[in-house]
Amino acid sequence: MAKALLGYVGGSDPRLIAEMRRLQQRVQDLESELVRIQAENDALAAAASQDSLLESIDAHQAEPALT
Repeated sequence: MAKALLGYVGGSDPRLIAEMRRLQQRVQDLESELVRIQAENDALAAAASQDSLLESIDAHQAEPALT
C-alpha cells in the first residue's frame, strides 16, 4: 500500500533521487543564508541602537544651511 501511494514501482528512479538531493542541498543553502542574514541584521540593529549621532541632533535648534 505504501509503495503504491509513493508511486514506487520496482525500484527508485535515479532522476527522482537526483532531484531530491538537489532540493535538499538547496534547502540547506537557503537555511545557511538565512542564518547569515539574521546575524547581519542583528549586528546592524545593534549598531543602529548604539548610534547616538541622529539622537544628538536637535532639529528645532539646527543652524540654517549655508547659501
